[in-house]
Amino acid sequence: SSKTFWTTTGMFPQELIIGFPKCVKINKVAIQCYLVRTLRIERSTSKDPVGFEQCIEKDLQHREGQLQMEEFPLPEFQATYLRFIIKSAFDHFVSVHRVMAEG
Repeated sequence: SSKTFWTTTGMFPQELIIGFPKCVKINKVAIQCYLVRTLRIERSTSKDPVGFEQCIEKDLQHREGQLQMEEFPLPEFQATYLRFIIKSAFDHFVSVHRVMAEG
């Protein structure tokens, strides 16, 4: 829902994990967030959310009063879990409004 979002507690790093019912092929991950400075995406192909490996780390551009919309192409990429780590922010609190994985 575009009316809901996940927000941080004010300290960093913060993380959220998204799990799939089984290991899936993903071609692209997109995220809509607000006030995120540095984002890292990691993946796990394990049955449980362990053994994560870093896939992407990026400094996002600050957009005052607007959502940040970032897409990350991931060719030949498989995952059972995706972990999004917000390493730093432009303010004390940030929000994640949507995460999309296409495959």
